[in-house]
Amino acid sequence: VTLYGVFTNHYSANGPSRCLLLELLDVSVSELLLHSSNQGCSMWMIQHCARDVLEALAFLHHKGYVHADLKPRNILWSAEEECFKLIDFGLSFKEGNQDVKYIQTDGYRAPEAELQNCLAQAGLQSETECTSAVDLWSLGIVLLEMFSGMKLKHTVQSQEWKTNSSAIIDRIFASEGVVNSAIPAYHLRDLIKSMLHCDQGQRASAETALCSPFFSIPFAPHIEDLVMLPTPVLRLMNILSDASLQSEEEYEDILEDIREECQKYGPVVSLLIPKENPGKGQVFVEYANAGDSKAAQKMLTGKIFDGKFVVATFYPLSAYKRGYLYQNLL
Repeated sequence: VTLYGVFTNHYSANGPSRCLLLELLDVSVSELLLHSSNQGCSMWMIQHCARDVLEALAFLHHKGYVHADLKPRNILWSAEEECFKLIDFGLSFKEGNQDVKYIQTDGYRAPEAELQNCLAQAGLQSETECTSAVDLWSLGIVLLEMFSGMKLKHTVQSQEWKTNSSAIIDRIFASEGVVNSAIPAYHLRDLIKSMLHCDQGQRASAETALCSPFFSIPFAPHIEDLVMLPTPVLRLMNILSDASLQSEEEYEDILEDIREECQKYGPVVSLLIPKENPGKGQVFVEYANAGDSKAAQKMLTGKIFDGKFVVATFYPLSAYKRGYLYQNLL
């Protein structure tokens, strides 16, 4: 997350306090899990989140820092940069110089951090130092929750998990209730297992994890993903009929009407209406920023245009810029 500045609030009830001015981010992974209704997130979203967070951790760990509080609530979507970002470095520390004894959150706490916290409560010193490996453990649990759609706090604190976590992970991936049980999911399973070794010395590093074959599989977003994750590009559906696409004059009139309507919510950078598949008859509107796109999506969803109810979702800016239109979003 980008830090814009620091200032002191002298009017706080508890006296002067230091404040951090950070960029405004959007939906958190915690909220995405709530909306997944126990069905789990799409493979596209899991892959996107895993890659973004691993790249962030690889950078942090290369600099010698440990985040130490990675959890769904601390992973947020950046609508402007179209990626997931890490926030809340309140428990972070320089590796080898840990000044915070109680690290990580219940349910996402690595075994060595659990041991350290217990010993600290008893006034004892742990012989094993917590390293950057604790972040990989937390991410492994987050990804397992995203895949299963379930909160796993009680599962990972159970004796069965401590005895054989690998068998529990296998059971989750083999579950009939999990709609993602396809061959690519097993690459994700192996990636998660590599992060959840009880022995921190055997746990995959962020750089190693990024080499997983899971990241070589091209996934397309589901329509729910494009509703939940804002971008500067809006995609409007259920507007144009085949007849209006075939008539050049009618096509130009509709194009102008749509542009005029969309400009009510902010400057339109570009507007595209493909006449052929993929994307035939859909309207892609690129705004100058995600804020305008979000305002337009809110106001245009359900609006009647030419006798039809408009369906408005967001669309990945990177794919739009490359001219890549996903064929199957449902």
